[in-house]
Amino acid sequence: MRPLQGLTVLDLTNVLAGPFCCFQLGLLGARIIKVESPDGDLARRLGSDPTLNQKAMGVSFLAQNAGKESITLNLKHPDGVRIFKQLVETADAIVENFRPGVMARLGLDFDTLKTINPRLVYCAISGFGQNGPLSAQPAYDQIVQGLSGVMQITGTPEQGYRVGYPVADTIGGLTAAMAISAALHKKDAQFIDVSMLESLLTTMGWVVSNWLIAGTPPHAHGNENPTSAPSGTFQTGEGALNIAANQDAQWERLCEVLQAPQLLQEPRFMTRELRKQHRTELNTALEHILQSQTATHWAEQLSHAGVPAAVVLSVEDALELEQLSQRQFLQRFTKVAELTEMPLMTAGFLINNTRPHAVQPPDTLGAHTHSILQSLGYEDADIHALYEKGAL
Repeated sequence: MRPLQGLTVLDLTNVLAGPFCCFQLGLLGARIIKVESPDGDLARRLGSDPTLNQKAMGVSFLAQNAGKESITLNLKHPDGVRIFKQLVETADAIVENFRPGVMARLGLDFDTLKTINPRLVYCAISGFGQNGPLSAQPAYDQIVQGLSGVMQITGTPEQGYRVGYPVADTIGGLTAAMAISAALHKKDAQFIDVSMLESLLTTMGWVVSNWLIAGTPPHAHGNENPTSAPSGTFQTGEGALNIAANQDAQWERLCEVLQAPQLLQEPRFMTRELRKQHRTELNTALEHILQSQTATHWAEQLSHAGVPAAVVLSVEDALELEQLSQRQFLQRFTKVAELTEMPLMTAGFLINNTRPHAVQPPDTLGAHTHSILQSLGYEDADIHALYEKGAL
């Protein structure tokens, strides 16, 4: 089932938040026309493989742009603008992540485009939103992480850290995809203003509410869960192990598996609140026992007993999980750029037991320019002339 099938989205975005948004919409069945400048999306030259970067098919681009049709348009050229407006006439949505004001300077702002298409959904993704004192500032993921407070609560009390992947960009993209999917149910023009800062803050519900409602200031707690104990990461005889015995019954079963009845009788550990107060002593006692076996051993024993526990995996090992394989989380394309095979993550959900997937590998720059222009009625000679004039 592809719920957005039959809808067309114009993707004017670069790098991550916007491309990730449009990738999700494409997985749901929308036709995504990626409108790139003659230089292409900056992500085409980003990633850990220099050869792919030189080919304008960088790993960062490949990760977010499967299923899209690339057309190159020079939106600073009047013919490029004219062609774009033709695309707008039959599109259902537009997504852009320029700095606020850029599209207006190009003469392609929402107020202009909705006169061309009165049912257009226009989504602008930016670091801080389209207005306000921060709106004109440049915003990269790390900047947003720092301003949101995420770096205050990630790491240790002595040192805050950024989250290890671009969480602000990604959540901003997901937020935009959700808003667009909802807006497409309406039949009139709508303007969606997505702020990465606000999107990220909305995911910090408990942390923010503890401060807003209870007046409890947030702190970094490393790998510990401050709401319960024992709940965190523990070192075993081999490997790290996450345990989340958040309920009294789980705490009791944990002690049974560890064959440690003495911990159940320890006055400092009799209640959940006491265990939280004496977390350091409790963790020391648990790790002393956990050292006798591997993380894999304990994870199997605890899970069997109904105690939430799992080995801490590397990214490489996580992607090898049989759980992901059985549910077909990855799809694979062959012969993409210099790659014999290109594995690709899909959506994080199934619809009617079917995994949404991309219908084609990522395009080389401008690969669909000719066919898209032909569909608009341009002849080969017209297209050649547009290239000569610098509109394409």
